Parts: sequence; C-alpha cells; structure tokens
Amino acid sequence: MNLEEYFARTGYKGSTAKQDLETLTDIFQHHIRAVPFENLSIHCGEKITLELEHVYNKIVRRKRGGWCMENNQLLGWVLKGLGYDTSFLGAYVFNPHQNAYATLMTHLVVKVVIDGKAYIVDGGFGVSYQMWQPMELVSGKDQPQAPGVFRFTEINGVWYLEKMRRKQYIPNQSFSNSDLLEKKECRKVYMFSLEPRTVEDFRFQCTYLQTSPDSLFTKKSICTLQTTDGFRALIGWTLTETTYNYKENMDLVEFVTLEDEEVEKTLKEKFNITLERKLVPINVKGSYTI
Repeated sequence: MNLEEYFARTGYKGSTAKQDLETLTDIFQHHIRAVPFENLSIHCGEKITLELEHVYNKIVRRKRGGWCMENNQLLGWVLKGLGYDTSFLGAYVFNPHQNAYATLMTHLVVKVVIDGKAYIVDGGFGVSYQMWQPMELVSGKDQPQAPGVFRFTEINGVWYLEKMRRKQYIPNQSFSNSDLLEKKECRKVYMFSLEPRTVEDFRFQCTYLQTSPDSLFTKKSICTLQTTDGFRALIGWTLTETTYNYKENMDLVEFVTLEDEEVEKTLKEKFNITLERKLVPINVKGSYTI
C-alpha cells in the first residue's frame, strides 16, 4: 500500500507538502469523483470486509468503489499518511420513511483538525447528500456547496447534519413521482457525537448491512459517482444523471431505465467499474432517495 498508487487511482497530481485546507479539499474532491459509493459486492456474491489492505486492494488496484466504512477508512489512512490530524467518528443515518434516526451506528466519517479548527470529511455518502468540500464543525452556520446548502446543528453534545436542496427539473415526467426523488427541500442526513471511534466499532454493522433483509443495502444495488457538475447514480436498473444548478436555483435530474444487458456496459462507461462476478440488480421500492 502506498500513497503514490492511491493518487494515481484518483488522478490527484497536486502538492502534498502542506497539510492545509486547500490541499485537503483538492485530495477529497479527486477521491469522490474517481471512487464510487457502491454496494455492488453484496449483489454479485462478494463479501465486504473492513481490513484496510482488502479495502485498498479493492478500491485502488481493482478500481472499485465502496460504502462509507471502506471509502472513509481509506481516506483516513491517506490523510494520516500525509500528516493530517485525523480521527474516525460514528454517525446514525436519518431514515425519511420512518422519520427517525437509525438506532444502529452505521456511518463512519473522518474528523480532521487543521490549525485548531475541526472539519468533517465524508467521502462515503453518495448521491445528492455527498458533500464536495470538508465541512467546518461549527453549529448553526450555513455552508453552501455545489450540491446545496449543508448545516451542522449541535444540541447537548449531539451534532446533526442537514441539507437544503434546490428545485428540481425532471424532463422525463414519468419519473416525477419516483421514490428515488427527494421530496423535501430540507432533509436531515445523520447525527453523531465527537467520541472517537475505531474500525472495530463497525464490524457488526458491516455484517448486518450486507445480510439483513431490513438493510437498505440488501434491498438495492447502488452505484453513485460525483462528477464535475453533479452526480450520476445507478440504482437497480434506473440510471440518474443530475446536473447541479443548470438553471438559476434549479437542478436537472434525468432518468433512464436500463435493460439487463445494458447494466454492466453502463457501469463501465459511466462509473469505470468492471465487475469480476455477475451482478444481480435489485431495487425494492420505497427506501432510497436522491
């Protein structure tokens, strides 16, 4: 495992001499535009494990993506190797269908401290809730980014992340009521505390999320990747391409339904992913929003 090979994977060619916010942002943006957020292993008979060497081989050498425990673990290793002050935190994801936060801590994020200021770096959420820049850990401050306006709110030591989106223009009106579309303009994303975590704290969750029939990740095959002006997502057989702010305060959301034989070709062309085993797409309705 080496940093040069990782940077070749993400296409980052900038300097690593300074451990500053500008360098962190640049490294982070290269990661989210090269490494998909995806759970395809679950749907092609592979097991997801949290050993760092396995994660490195999967993402860097096999040019795959991963979910938060893989993407953010790798990012944390990279940043620590460059000399950043990093630690892991654990978050509870908001479920809009239950209007409640999960009771299981399933989301791993990275905290980075630069010159006494703390930032949250999260390269493992995907779709429209994927932040594009490290977020300063301050309560009540709107932090506008290309995907929308993010904000942390702290109450009694618990931090809450929410995001405000723009209006959406959907040319294909047959998808205007799709359960893949986020209906609310302001959406809760997750909550967390500042208690440091380790990868060991996520072993049970890693197994649960890829085996339980109640898990979002067993109900849907998901692959999403950020682009220079939005993101694309393949959920089951539905390909979505979103362009942020393509008109004033309006995002363009384009949908297309793929045939079985188009799925693997689309993964290669749109996400640069080639699977070693046969993917069985799945999309159980009513449990994912973009």
